[in-house]
Amino acid sequence: MNVLADWLFVLVWAVGLVGTFVPVLPATLIILAGVLLHELLVGFSEVSRLTWVWLALTAAAAMLVDNLAGLIGARRYGAGRAGVWGAFLGGVVGLFVLPPLGVFVMPLVGALAAESLSGKSGGAALRAAWGTFVGMLGGMAGKFLLHLMMGILVLRAIF
Repeated sequence: MNVLADWLFVLVWAVGLVGTFVPVLPATLIILAGVLLHELLVGFSEVSRLTWVWLALTAAAAMLVDNLAGLIGARRYGAGRAGVWGAFLGGVVGLFVLPPLGVFVMPLVGALAAESLSGKSGGAALRAAWGTFVGMLGGMAGKFLLHLMMGILVLRAIF
């Protein structure tokens, strides 16, 4: 047990958990990097191969949820490619315009603008933007739960 390595992992995991809600941060990779850093510091002696397999599967699931949830929500509410891209770009702009609130508001604005510019009527554009927003929030929630699971797997191994 290396107290510095253990708490360093907890700190990096916390950054990854917060990063779950920031679209441009690779939160899943940050958490995996935290595990790798921890194991480098302790000589790869605390996290078993089986735990690494579970971490890899959970990380893959987090990435899949992140990518599919927004798309499913957008498609379910009638969004097109423009709405999905508008939501993504709105999220990136939201990081700089109204942090941290912009990360949640600007994807909706971006999807609405993109759907409107692509020729959809006001009601259809709003519905598509809402679906994109709901999908994004669902993806964040699912990814957050998977990131919690990743941390708990590691905490069980190191403590």
